[in-house]
Amino acid sequence: MILSLRLNNFMIYNQEVEFSMRANMHYSRFPTNVASVNGVHALKTAVLLGPNNTGKTNFVRAVSMIKSIMLNQATGIVPNFFSSNDIVETSISFLENGGEYIFEIRYDAAHGEYIYERFIEVQRDRYKNVKHNTLLLRDVRNKEFAAEDDALVAAMKVASRNNLLIYLLDTESFPTLSYIRETIIAFASRIDVVDMNNIPIKKTIDMLKMSDEDSRRVAKFVLNADLSLEDFRYAGDDEVRIVFKDVDAEKSAPQENALQQSAPLTEMLHLVSVYHGVSVPSIIYDSTGTKKMAALASYVIGALKNGRSLVVDELDNSLHFRLTRAIISLFNNELNENAQLIATAHDISLLDCQSLFRKEQIWFTHKDQDRAYLYSLAEFTASESKTRGTSDLIAKYRAGVFGALPEPDLFETLQEVRES
Repeated sequence: MILSLRLNNFMIYNQEVEFSMRANMHYSRFPTNVASVNGVHALKTAVLLGPNNTGKTNFVRAVSMIKSIMLNQATGIVPNFFSSNDIVETSISFLENGGEYIFEIRYDAAHGEYIYERFIEVQRDRYKNVKHNTLLLRDVRNKEFAAEDDALVAAMKVASRNNLLIYLLDTESFPTLSYIRETIIAFASRIDVVDMNNIPIKKTIDMLKMSDEDSRRVAKFVLNADLSLEDFRYAGDDEVRIVFKDVDAEKSAPQENALQQSAPLTEMLHLVSVYHGVSVPSIIYDSTGTKKMAALASYVIGALKNGRSLVVDELDNSLHFRLTRAIISLFNNELNENAQLIATAHDISLLDCQSLFRKEQIWFTHKDQDRAYLYSLAEFTASESKTRGTSDLIAKYRAGVFGALPEPDLFETLQEVRES
């Protein structure tokens, strides 16, 4: 599970910001929204709200970047666009296999080098005292190197800087490095990042084809998107009778921009929705919202079933507000023990601390001339801003109490159009 994420000089973030999924246990509301692992309390869900172009998507990209780094996948580590500083800094703390860890890196984008990496194991005793045990430190700039194994220290001093040490050195020769690698890969492999503007459908197709139990779960999930929908399934060839006039079916098929073409068109045509007893191809007949629910279904079910962390950009895109709330409520439910949902959204009805969220689960993005900001509703105290869990948060948001409020002035556009 993700506990916190710190960013500095990454894309829109020209100064340090920190996002936290740590639960404040002094706050007693909605205890089911919190997962507790060996004395560490993590939030199951969080939502980021804010105007366009203030950092929501950049935050999601940051999570995707860190996942790619951890899994040794090609990734673009982009420093702040308006800064001469080429050093991108990031730190992620997380829970994995009952342990708590912190992984910190600094990347020199100009030279394509990792100039700093540190892996910390957080230990707690029975009195809740916390100790940070550094298992690995490579600080190239300050020439600081640390590990329990002297041979590992010697190796990291001469190792290349174009990748993480766990992918540069033979982990079989260094038990500490092997332990770090296994922990990092296990954690990163359980993160899914989804963009609702272009969401892959292949995972849902695979789930429908492989398991009867999961097929039923997907169908039930999708049925919530359309009151008249009777069934949703992967149909056999005898059920799908679509004939294209052109030989090239790709050209004659309807274009679907809401779903990423991660599966062949012939596969997508086998996804059928049943209305009034008639099976029709979902890609042709169903609304964009229904198709997005179908694509998202496999990610939600997979996260809940396997304890994964799901990060979704624009969760409310094309979905009815009740569907968005229902998805969040699935993760907040007491039956969910360790799956997480972190989502960006524009739907201000999610500003709900009376039936949906704890205060620390609601986050805002904001930007001014100097920097981009990322902050939690929990920072607005009852004494300073008169903000409580029982407050009308939507009214306060509209009044600008929390910042993160766009002020569009489009009248000049109308005036220019009328005068032209």
